[in-house]
Amino acid sequence: MTAPAPSGRPPRTERGGLPRRTGGERAALTRRIVAAVAVGAGISLAAFGTAELTAPPPHLPDHVEVGSLPVRRSADTPSAPHESSATPILLSIPALGLEKPLRDLRVQQDGRLGVPEDASEVGWWSDGPAPGRPGAAVVVGHVDSATGPGAFHRLSSLRPGDRIVLARDDQSTVTFTVRALREYGKNSLPEERVYTDTGPPALRLITCSGPYDRAKGGYQDNLVVYAALASG
Repeated sequence: MTAPAPSGRPPRTERGGLPRRTGGERAALTRRIVAAVAVGAGISLAAFGTAELTAPPPHLPDHVEVGSLPVRRSADTPSAPHESSATPILLSIPALGLEKPLRDLRVQQDGRLGVPEDASEVGWWSDGPAPGRPGAAVVVGHVDSATGPGAFHRLSSLRPGDRIVLARDDQSTVTFTVRALREYGKNSLPEERVYTDTGPPALRLITCSGPYDRAKGGYQDNLVVYAALASG
């Protein structure tokens, strides 16, 4: 189901694809990713085999800019209890009353990052940093689908200070604190901020947002929630 992009040509990154890389290539990845993970209705509609929504898209602000972006300090190191490489299995966001199992998302044969098949599911980019390790773990979810709201339908209501907890398969948990929300056009995502495998442990939650334009393939923006490792 997943494979590197075909050899001899660059990986496809349109509409949110993430080329699969390992080891030292991940640093280059953060500079080469273009656009955010295209989750939400834009890909949901393709996945559900329909050309239009049966319900109106969710209301979102014209532009989301809440809180201050964390300052990345590569010299910062997490405390030992957070440095597990265990697989995250459950996402909990108390402020939204959200608790969802996490499925692995990997780059598919066409060079694009897979998205949850069901709009009620969420997934994490399993080729990226594990939550609690240096760099940013990336979790994606749909904002809606042809049949109604998706798992991240209310993501834009998060505010700085809200907690996000990820449970891992070694029975440990790691907690992040929301620092900022930012909305970006899908062709103007600051990939150096969103995708990184260096610096202190961080978390990014991504979904679709902004205006919905059926003729252009769906939502035109991405919402990114920036979260930092909780202290204490």
